[in-house]
Amino acid sequence: MRDAANNRVSLRMVWDTIVTLLLWIYFTLGFILFFAPLYLLSALVGERREAIYQRLNQIFFGIFIYLTRLLTPAHDWMIDPAIRTIRSSVIVSNHRSYLDPLILISLFPRQKTIVKSWLFSVPIFGHLMRWTGFMPSDAKGAQADLILSQMASLASFFKSGGNLFIFPEGTRTRDGRIGTLHPSAFKIARRCRATMQVLFIKNTEKVFAPGCFLFNTRGPVTVSVQSIGEITANEWSYADSRNIIHQRVKEMLEKHNHQSTSDTSIQQAPFSETPDDSR
Repeated sequence: MRDAANNRVSLRMVWDTIVTLLLWIYFTLGFILFFAPLYLLSALVGERREAIYQRLNQIFFGIFIYLTRLLTPAHDWMIDPAIRTIRSSVIVSNHRSYLDPLILISLFPRQKTIVKSWLFSVPIFGHLMRWTGFMPSDAKGAQADLILSQMASLASFFKSGGNLFIFPEGTRTRDGRIGTLHPSAFKIARRCRATMQVLFIKNTEKVFAPGCFLFNTRGPVTVSVQSIGEITANEWSYADSRNIIHQRVKEMLEKHNHQSTSDTSIQQAPFSETPDDSR
């Protein structure tokens, strides 16, 4: 029985490796062969370039998420349909996996986010992020002017229906808990008097775990993206609104995180399967 269990684990690891290679082949060769020429052509259109780049991002990552779902049939994906209709908002969410921003990009035709500042120094990739309207996380040094220009354009971006999504924890959780929420998202929403939408992402770390190269195809795992709250634009006009709303959002995320971790149907973490020695 032990040999049979070991064989099952080995076969699943092989399939995990195949799926991972297929997804990364799309991510690299798919971009180079099919999307890079479109980005290059779009660089010539001037003022509409940012909107076109954002739409291309949605399509590219939408295909990636579709392939991920197709190649991991043991997983269920439940994304609240109402989320796709969100417009002109600052969106905040918990952060579990590198899949999280890819999912959110795939949901909105106009989207911006805040990324690590060092990524803007990566050749080609840094220019693409700048032209897409992404914002660096650090306002110091060479990125200061970029942040100022992006902040100045946010009002018109929101007016056009665009969404700015931010993971206020700043990094993926490693212990399942909600970390400290950085104030940037709340400052931006208050300054722009923008509606804030609060999302909760569940179980993406069980498909692509932090620190792990392989995608996990074993299930069942239910990946979900859920809308759990809204802060209206009018609420930012109250005294001390930023601190009050900051605490409300923290409580929303912690409440849903507690419900998630206490759910008896929660699945085993990736690669935790071991042979059954009890027989």
